[in-house]
Amino acid sequence: MTVDTGALAVPARRTAPLTLPARARFWTAAAVAGLALWTSAAPTTSYPLYASTWHLTSAVTTAIFAVYPIVLVVFLLIFGQVSDFIGRRNAMLIGVGALFVGVLLFAIAPSVGWVFAGRAFMGAGVALALAPATAAAVEFSPRGRESRASSTVTAATAAGLALATVVGGGLIQYAPLPLHLDYWVLLVAVTAVLGLVYFLPRNRARSSAGTWRPRPISIPRGIRLLYVAAASAVTGAYAFGSVFLALGADVAKDLIGSTNVLVTGSVLAIMSVMIGVSAVLGRRFAPGRLVIGGAGLTLVDLVLLVLSAQFHSLPLFMITTVFSGAGYGLLFSGGLGLIATHAPQRHRGGTISAVYLVAYVFQGVIAFSLGGIATAVSLGAALFVGAIVIGVLATGALVLAGTVGRATRRES
Repeated sequence: MTVDTGALAVPARRTAPLTLPARARFWTAAAVAGLALWTSAAPTTSYPLYASTWHLTSAVTTAIFAVYPIVLVVFLLIFGQVSDFIGRRNAMLIGVGALFVGVLLFAIAPSVGWVFAGRAFMGAGVALALAPATAAAVEFSPRGRESRASSTVTAATAAGLALATVVGGGLIQYAPLPLHLDYWVLLVAVTAVLGLVYFLPRNRARSSAGTWRPRPISIPRGIRLLYVAAASAVTGAYAFGSVFLALGADVAKDLIGSTNVLVTGSVLAIMSVMIGVSAVLGRRFAPGRLVIGGAGLTLVDLVLLVLSAQFHSLPLFMITTVFSGAGYGLLFSGGLGLIATHAPQRHRGGTISAVYLVAYVFQGVIAFSLGGIATAVSLGAALFVGAIVIGVLATGALVLAGTVGRATRRES
């Protein structure tokens, strides 16, 4: 195209698309990760209201809960590598767009069918957005600081969990429209993050080959031990988090003696705060050391959680909450750091998706199994079984992290 100026024909300049500055790109990727966890946890405080308002059976409420992990796992299996082909920005746009639809359906839901649909869109959105956001945080990091990206992503996800329990709990307990208002607030946040993602760089994944098609996630041979160590660490963190949030809420209600949603949510939010604190404090340490420290704290905390339930001790439960957040934060950020900084760029999105895939599958299986044990036997029995399972995962992560660390030192 040219612009006619009479005697001369001057080529028209193409205006470069407006993009965020480098620092804002990094924080936008972290914001997407935090938003994904806020969205995923937002309905937790609403389930009892749905059950009482719409007279739902326990089977229906369990089905609502099940829709999310099922859709998430299916989308991770099919679309886990998509950001390696279409680029991080495009994948996050689709993912956050799906989150927008899911939250909107919850905000206007007149019946339980809308909630089912909204939960399905939330599962799809988290599957499409979380791994690309984690990969983008590494790629948008300043040169030489890529290893710290996992700590920032961990802190962002912790903030998302805290916002879900505190904001959701407060609005449900004290504000009007308890079934809808917290989702309208969340929808504003989703819209803001969606706008930021739109202004990320528009380049496609430079190292991808060919066009994307559904395919199984593959792990490059050179990093398979790192992958197993990372998956063990993140799975251990997710498994303990699911046990603590699912069964810990019942323990907290029993010990605090309050049905106030904000009070219970605030106590559980202590864990989220400690996740963020431990992730930030651990930024200067190697990922392998973070995993070892997190696994050790998790093993200690499992004992404390069982004892706090057995002896009905509120002070012990509060200590447990602090330790649980610290252990989770170190395990999660260390596991992400092991894989995110070592995976080749052209496989980074798919490899991170594979870590999340294993973690979410185990989280769902453990949560449903322990919920059944708590219903059929007792809460104490469920906590005991959960402690054994998570103890095995934490021990495995500890051993693998030590093995990876020795191998890395020999290579260097």
